[in-house]
Amino acid sequence: MKVLINDGLEKEGLAVFQQAGIETDTKKRDASQLLSEIGQFDALVVRSATKVTREIIEAGTKGKLKIVGRAGVGYDNIDVAAASECGVVIKIAPYGSTNAVAELAFGLMLALSRNTPQAHHSLKNGVWIKKKLEGRELSFKTLGLIGCGRIGQKVARIAKLGFDMEIIGYDIKPCPESGIKFLTKEEVLQQSDYISIHTGGKDVVIGAKELALMKPTSYIINTSRGNNIDQETLYTALKDGRIAGYGTDVYKEEPKSEGDPFTDKLRELGNVVLSSHLGASTVEAQQETSTEIARVLSGYLLGGDFTNAVNAGESIDVEEKQVFTLFIHHKDVPGVFANIDKVLADNNINIRANYSRQINTGYAISVYVLHHEVTPEIITALKAIPNIANIKT
Repeated sequence: MKVLINDGLEKEGLAVFQQAGIETDTKKRDASQLLSEIGQFDALVVRSATKVTREIIEAGTKGKLKIVGRAGVGYDNIDVAAASECGVVIKIAPYGSTNAVAELAFGLMLALSRNTPQAHHSLKNGVWIKKKLEGRELSFKTLGLIGCGRIGQKVARIAKLGFDMEIIGYDIKPCPESGIKFLTKEEVLQQSDYISIHTGGKDVVIGAKELALMKPTSYIINTSRGNNIDQETLYTALKDGRIAGYGTDVYKEEPKSEGDPFTDKLRELGNVVLSSHLGASTVEAQQETSTEIARVLSGYLLGGDFTNAVNAGESIDVEEKQVFTLFIHHKDVPGVFANIDKVLADNNINIRANYSRQINTGYAISVYVLHHEVTPEIITALKAIPNIANIKT
């Protein structure tokens, strides 16, 4: 097995591949080189720099390409539809940066509340300003979360344990075990002193209607996506003082390269704190993300594990189809699976999954997950197969 790592990976991730016996190539390829050489690799790992287009995926599947991994959360730079059509699995590494993004959200929240960027700027310029920079405390305020997944829940824990904040939230799939009080989106916007966005995707979740519901003393924190907020409406609301402030790490349009000019007009406003998409930019997050993507890619290449896949269910449950299980105790010898598969196929039964492990010397237990119920007649036919010890449903 051979993996092309086109945008670099920390040594901890490379070590995971090495321990799994998977060869890595870290030489950077441009688009034309990638197109001509991708078929030589079983897997491709990218960050955000490499664009994995339909052409690259189709070229890869003419060769050995089986999976593309994004070392991070977002995968807008990968043509997922093309990958699905070509039978290529797409995986991400969403957990490595959870803590880093949550901490940055709080950093922005504190900077907005205490006016520390303004104080820093004035002192750097040799001017002592204090009275005008009076701020607010986070403790005992209400934090509203729009999006309550892994990052939202981490922010909630920090807010509750560290600042005694009241936590309310909105999510299309509420998690009762999170300790968050779930309300409608409108109620969260109306009641919160701080709104922290953790939704992802390309949709606008806060526009004119939502901004009109918020308190004039409330702040918005965005470490999700720039597109999640209507930028023109937000700019006007901030300029007119209809909300108190905005702290963001993400923008609708971001510079492509280090040193490029930043032209977003939010920089004109005094009630805004900006950071340059630093959410996952910590030493720890990069290490964790590298090892995570290496683990999940190795798991698929060596064992068919779909963990962290975005275009295939991690488990059969997400397909929402009724399934039936068949438990077969058999000798661990060649030919058994072929004979079992033939009996099931002859009876028009689709095998959804097959898990098999040795249970004793020379024997194995195989669990078949099927889309149809097995009749007594089929069980009789299966028991007649040589090397079958027992069958249970």
